[in-house]
Amino acid sequence: MSVSLHLLKLCVGAESIEHLEDWIAQRRADAEGRGEPFEQRHTTRMVPKRMGEIAGAGSLFWVIRGHIACRQRLLAIRPFVDGDGIGRCHLVLEPAVIPVETRPCRPFQGWRYLPHADAPRDLDRAMGDVALMPEAMRRELRQLGLL
Repeated sequence: MSVSLHLLKLCVGAESIEHLEDWIAQRRADAEGRGEPFEQRHTTRMVPKRMGEIAGAGSLFWVIRGHIACRQRLLAIRPFVDGDGIGRCHLVLEPAVIPVETRPCRPFQGWRYLPHADAPRDLDRAMGDVALMPEAMRRELRQLGLL
C-alpha cells in the first residue's frame, strides 16, 4: 500500500523524544503489571475524515518543543463512543519511536494532515552520524544554527 498521508500532532507535555519513549515504556510496564496485553494508542476527539489514506500505511509525526521530532507508524484508527456518549478515536501506534530530520512547526490544536511528500525523512537515513548524537546535543546545535 502506498503512503499518501500522515498525521501531525503536538506531543503535549513531552520535553524530548526520550520523554515520549519513557511514557510508552511506563504504559507498557503498567499493562504488563496488570497482566494485560500492551497496545500503544493515543485518544483523540475527532476521527480523521481521510483515515483510509492513513491507517496501516501512514505515521503519526510528533511535534516536540516546537519541532517535528519523531514519528510512530499508525497501525489502525478505531472510532468509539466513550462512557459519556461522546464520539472519540483511538490512534493505534507501533511502540517504536523513529527520530526524523527536525523541522520547526508552529503550535496548533488537534492534529493536521501531512502529505507524504512533505514529511521529514527518518533521521538515520537523512543525517548519517548526526543520528548518533544525543537528542539534547542535536537540539542545542540546531538552536545555534549549526544543524
